[in-house]
Amino acid sequence: MAKAGILLALLTFVWHISTAQNYAIVIKGGHVIDAKNNINEVMDIAVNDGKIVKVAKSIDESKAAQVVNAKGLYVTPGLIDAHVHVFYGTDPERAYSNGPLAVIPDAFTFRNGVTTVVDAGSSGWRNFPLFKKQVIDLSQTRVLAFLNIVGEGMRGGVYEQDTKDMDGKLSGITARRFHDYIVGIKVAHYVGSEWTPVDEAVKAGTMANTPVMIDFGGSNPPLSIEELFMKHLRPGDIFTHCFGQLRDREPVVDINTQKVKPFVLEARKKGILFDVGYGSISFAFSQAIPAIKNGFYPNSISTDIHTNSMNASMKDMLNVMSKLMSVGMNLQSVIQAVTWNPAQEIKHEELGHLSEGAIADIAIFGIRTGKFGYFDYTGYKVEGTQKLECEMTIRGGKIVYDLNGITTPVTIVKPGAGGH
Repeated sequence: MAKAGILLALLTFVWHISTAQNYAIVIKGGHVIDAKNNINEVMDIAVNDGKIVKVAKSIDESKAAQVVNAKGLYVTPGLIDAHVHVFYGTDPERAYSNGPLAVIPDAFTFRNGVTTVVDAGSSGWRNFPLFKKQVIDLSQTRVLAFLNIVGEGMRGGVYEQDTKDMDGKLSGITARRFHDYIVGIKVAHYVGSEWTPVDEAVKAGTMANTPVMIDFGGSNPPLSIEELFMKHLRPGDIFTHCFGQLRDREPVVDINTQKVKPFVLEARKKGILFDVGYGSISFAFSQAIPAIKNGFYPNSISTDIHTNSMNASMKDMLNVMSKLMSVGMNLQSVIQAVTWNPAQEIKHEELGHLSEGAIADIAIFGIRTGKFGYFDYTGYKVEGTQKLECEMTIRGGKIVYDLNGITTPVTIVKPGAGGH
């Protein structure tokens, strides 16, 4: 009987401990910004079993296995970078498509608060299965994809000009087969005057019920974006590099009047979406400043990150976000453009918000104040007074990045748990 009593007491103690810790993580005292739920105030967030289980003014931290002190910081949904190039490989002849110009997702995402990336056309219908096996399946970051209308993807050179390899039917079939990962169809780098790439992409997008993302690679004379918006694209399709200004691409802002062109505003009313897609030379202050001054904010902010752009004026997601804040976008608009807006663009509305029951993808930021120089590829420089800095990233309920150890107890990554 004595042994039974001891056992009962031990079980009771264990039960009390297990029930007392109702949460894996409680984030305390952070300023929450959640566009979907119209939250813009100090709130606590509780996480358990990979989900957000409570958002409230005050949550009992004694019930948490770990507590994150977010006082003085901003708490947002995990960021979504809707234009990246992550089909990395070792073939020097394949550029962004299993080649050396793409980057490893986990190497840049979490330190920027990014939990989801969308590869923008690095793979096509011929090699998407390799991309999935080699990158998507091995990444902690959630990796989705726009499928290139070119079968070989962004292999570079003449391969991306072959209209015979731009097959809307096969692309559509591939997108439907891998619908959990492929969120749209991409047109990129085509320099001809034909509309074949766009029309084949729209055919594929219609088959798969997905949007199309358009990057006009450049033509001489430039293809008409008015014709693109009004005659070829559908509501929900995406025009990336929206603040680019190059001689072989038509810009959205009239360089003489410094006003957004009237048909661009009509295209937005039609439902065309505008994505930053910063890249190496696809963002210019000469477009961004007058556009934002005119109230024309991008629907989504993305990096177009690759081995060249990340070491040029773009750098990373937080630099692009800070740069847009420096020319007039407020913090709430910037956060919406990297969370709830892109989630809707790619039709993954389970992402990009902090609703109770949602996947616990969370980013925590600080804002540094001082003098910061933001420049574009032309050398034009803007001085800003604020710079975003990622303090913590939570992916699927697990802390994957903690800059300054703001968790109690601190999360320790043990040898063998994803590293050496």
